[in-house]
Amino acid sequence: MDGEKTAGERFPGALDTYTCEAMMSDTKALQAGTSHFLGQNFAQAFNIQYQDRNGELQYCWTTSWGVSTRSVGAVIMTHSDDDGLIIPPRIAPVKIVIVPISKNQSTAENVLLPKARELAAKLDEKLGGLCVKIDTDFHMRPADRFFTHIQKGVPLRIELGEKDLQSGTFRTVRRDTGAKLDIPAENIISEAVKILDDIQNNLFNRAKDFREKNTHDAKSYDELKEILNTQGGFVRAYFAGSVEDEKKIKEETGGATPRCILEGQGKCIITGKSDGRLTVFAKAY
Repeated sequence: MDGEKTAGERFPGALDTYTCEAMMSDTKALQAGTSHFLGQNFAQAFNIQYQDRNGELQYCWTTSWGVSTRSVGAVIMTHSDDDGLIIPPRIAPVKIVIVPISKNQSTAENVLLPKARELAAKLDEKLGGLCVKIDTDFHMRPADRFFTHIQKGVPLRIELGEKDLQSGTFRTVRRDTGAKLDIPAENIISEAVKILDDIQNNLFNRAKDFREKNTHDAKSYDELKEILNTQGGFVRAYFAGSVEDEKKIKEETGGATPRCILEGQGKCIITGKSDGRLTVFAKAY
């Protein structure tokens, strides 16, 4: 969710702060990115000036924007599971891993590996980058090789064994669902691309559905506290309170703060005033 910060959560010295708030898989909020309108406060403090068209010096009007490395943490905490990382295909450094499998070392290196390299080259060309890896750790058991790539969050695994070669198929395994599918060799390029697109959409929709499921509405202060203390997640309520009221809410809910202000106006759950703005409350990192 995105919106404006309240006075108590605004960046110190800024006139306005705008934020994008993401929900992690434990229902806590993470401030994913912010922008601040600093007015002339910092320009005056650091003597930042410019010469206007009349030749006179004026203090600059400044802004500050930030999307930091916390976005990496947001991806990890939003999508991953107990087995390790799950990385959306569009940002995954390795989108597909090809795993040649054979008990015979010679067959693995001289028969299956050339086929894997041929497939990797075609997939890289189709995907527009060097984003396909070939697993050559033949000294490891297949299950251990598979789990290595599961932990790393590689979106799609393609297995190539002797039986696959004989039947003219490749086995694909999705990281997001674990679903397995045997695909004819002549269709593997187009189908692999479709699977990556489907994984991307599935991860997005899964995270969106999780956020919606864990977003609640509170019509009173008692209801706000009850939801935050028992269920967590995002709680929307009309708020027109002061910075002191924000501190009170934080103390009585175990750390919840107003994350951002949305569009909408109604009766404030704290003051009872009619000019309350629709505000999202949550516990955050």
